[in-house]
Amino acid sequence: MQTYRHNVAGDTVTVHVPQTREDLAQFSAWLVEANRRGPVALDTETTGLDIYRPGYRLRTVQFGDAHTAWVIHWERGGLFHSAVRAALRRVAQVLIHNAPFDWLVLDAHAGIALESLAPRTTDTKLKAGLVDPRQPQEGGIGTGLKPLSAFYVDRTAPDTQGDLTQVFRSLGLTKATGWAGIALDHPTYNLYAGLDCILTARLDPCLTVELDRLGVRDRLVQYEHEIARICAVMQRAGIVLDEEYVYGLQDALNDEEARFVDVAARYGVENVNSPRQIAEALIGMGETLTERTASGALKVDKAVLSSLADMSLQWERQHMRAPNPLAEAVIRSKRAGKWRSAYADTFLETVDAQGRIHPFINSMQARTGRMSITRPALQTLPSSDAMIRRAMLADPGHVMISTDFAAVELRVLAALADVKRMKEAIHAGEDLHDFTARMVYGPDFTAKHRKISKGIAFGKVYGGGLGTIQRQTGAPEAEVRAALAAYDRVYPEVKRASSRWQREAYETGMVHISATGRRLPLDRDRTYAVVNYACQSAARDCLGQALLNMEEAGLLDYLKLPIHDEVLVSAPESDAKDVARAVEQCMTFDLFGVPIDATAEIGGRSWGSLYGADF
Repeated sequence: MQTYRHNVAGDTVTVHVPQTREDLAQFSAWLVEANRRGPVALDTETTGLDIYRPGYRLRTVQFGDAHTAWVIHWERGGLFHSAVRAALRRVAQVLIHNAPFDWLVLDAHAGIALESLAPRTTDTKLKAGLVDPRQPQEGGIGTGLKPLSAFYVDRTAPDTQGDLTQVFRSLGLTKATGWAGIALDHPTYNLYAGLDCILTARLDPCLTVELDRLGVRDRLVQYEHEIARICAVMQRAGIVLDEEYVYGLQDALNDEEARFVDVAARYGVENVNSPRQIAEALIGMGETLTERTASGALKVDKAVLSSLADMSLQWERQHMRAPNPLAEAVIRSKRAGKWRSAYADTFLETVDAQGRIHPFINSMQARTGRMSITRPALQTLPSSDAMIRRAMLADPGHVMISTDFAAVELRVLAALADVKRMKEAIHAGEDLHDFTARMVYGPDFTAKHRKISKGIAFGKVYGGGLGTIQRQTGAPEAEVRAALAAYDRVYPEVKRASSRWQREAYETGMVHISATGRRLPLDRDRTYAVVNYACQSAARDCLGQALLNMEEAGLLDYLKLPIHDEVLVSAPESDAKDVARAVEQCMTFDLFGVPIDATAEIGGRSWGSLYGADF
């Protein structure tokens, strides 16, 4: 038996690493007692993050309580496999930090189905996110195990992570390659593995106390665990990748990047990543640049360049001015390079042996609880894109179905702020942007008026001010200012709700409590963002409720991805209409008297077919 001791918050804790059959028997005896006392902390060490990539390995599985941890070397096989599997089947309740990752690792590499483990799991990361969802750069503690442990358990908790990073470097390894390359018996590696369990066991009761003190409902904690499990099932299933198409996509994006780099060079920009060169060239072409960065340099970010190129941030032509060819060349060359590395390259790096990719679905990522998808970051794709989506296919014999909430942010706003005229328009089945344009500009409103009204509506929901709305719509400042004033006259409840929510937040420590009881911390210099946080959080929980409804309706096996306000489904072609109808029903319900509706669209084999692709 290898044994290591360490100090945690003034206590001496022990990490055991069994080497023999007799050592494993001692572990089993300890587990019986630990299981009797309460939840057992669980963790894994692996070779990286891409769980389904060929060659991926589970290295260790560790169990622990507040004082003792056992690091079982899964890579040793035989008796060690048996001990881990027996322990995982026996333990009644487990504590895991970032449970979906370990669920999927153990499901894929240890034969322990996530359906078996998830109902017995408490995820300390989810609990921490409900206490305070902010990351350190936002003024919060963060949701990582080490910073949380440093705050709640022992300020020296991150030290072992730094020690392990130094070991990686001493061995000629990087942080990315160290997990696979370090020797299984390395003392720092084993100590690190065991301490994570001990820290998780000590962190959980601290978070329970905080949740109780803050009045966060147990039902919300349970709800988040249910959503995390559903998202893990989707991640495990994965999506079929059209690998032949992706190889062609790499070449096409390489060519596109090179073509637009050449265009930029013709206007004097040798480096499309040089803001100084771009700004000088644009001024030389007669453009006026007024915005500056914090350092005083002229700003030529995507928002500025898109406006000059007469494009929205969603890559839609604005028809507000003559497109500047240099601005368009710069943003198109950058997009091609980014899409190649972020999507085409990542698809091929992560595809499994069965030709599927398994994007990470973080069920509670943003401050508002909104979900995110990474590796690849599919939620960042423009709403009009077919090129990248074409790479992802429905299962054999299936077609893709996309179901979107109908204007969910605005419906949520109407419900939360009790906006009388907006609710009347929704109940009458009117297009909200048409209705708003008519209220602001009169019955003879134009397409331009509708665009401005739409920009203001989303500006209210997403916290965009005058400048943001002006850039997105391309309208003159005076016109946007007048439209904003008219909007506030048409929908006075929105401004009143914002003022009320900000006032309440000042009285509750700069925290807004969402419609579902979620704590949404505000920044003192951006309290106006409360409308954005309230609406985005409630919209996210509408999606969460819809996912629960779909599972209850027996649709979980068809689900592929939740993306913003869209749910992507793969269904047998012969059953597509019935499945689409069922998904619509699961996404249709009432929110404080406002109907939340959804519309399903049936495509072809690829996700891109729903956006204009021919397959």
